[in-house]
Amino acid sequence: MIDAVAWRFRGNNAWRDLPECFGPWQTVYHRFAVWAKDGTWHRVLTELQTRTDAAGGIDWLVGVDSTVVRAHQHAAGARKKGSRPANRPTTPWAARAVD
Repeated sequence: MIDAVAWRFRGNNAWRDLPECFGPWQTVYHRFAVWAKDGTWHRVLTELQTRTDAAGGIDWLVGVDSTVVRAHQHAAGARKKGSRPANRPTTPWAARAVD
């Protein structure tokens, strides 16, 4: 079961492409979904991290390469298509000056 799930996510493959040696893909998917819902995968990950960290096998240093971090175009101040005209003045004396 774990090998089947690892195979599926290692190659980012569809469940339907699971090799026959792992059994029916529907059975594997169903068990994966149940374990995800009941928290089994979270408990497995937590236990593996705890044991590996205790043995000194995890380096918790994280690095971020900022050359690939980009903002969405709207966050960068890009104009929207069909931008609206500027707001008209709302005070009577400002409106007279515009007209």
